[in-house]
Amino acid sequence: MKKSRRKFKPEFKAQVALAAIQERETLSELAKRYKVHPVQITKWKKEFLQNASAAFEKDAEDKDADAEKQRLYAKIGQLEVERDWLKKISKQLPTDFEP
Repeated sequence: MKKSRRKFKPEFKAQVALAAIQERETLSELAKRYKVHPVQITKWKKEFLQNASAAFEKDAEDKDADAEKQRLYAKIGQLEVERDWLKKISKQLPTDFEP
């Protein structure tokens, strides 16, 4: 019988990693409490510590979002100009067109 892998939510992983960082309990105690292998807890703790600086990198994300926002506004402006031009041209076309 094939056993399917368990999938853990990021919130749960962060909770376990924080508990491991606090070191109030041993890895084996944490493993029993959260029903996760100690090696997995160690991996989550290491990953959590490596990515901790991302919590303070909001400025970079804001700059990227602002650049994307400006690009989209420029595209909207271009499309509005094209739409207005097409309206103007369509008014100049003959209306009694028969195929």
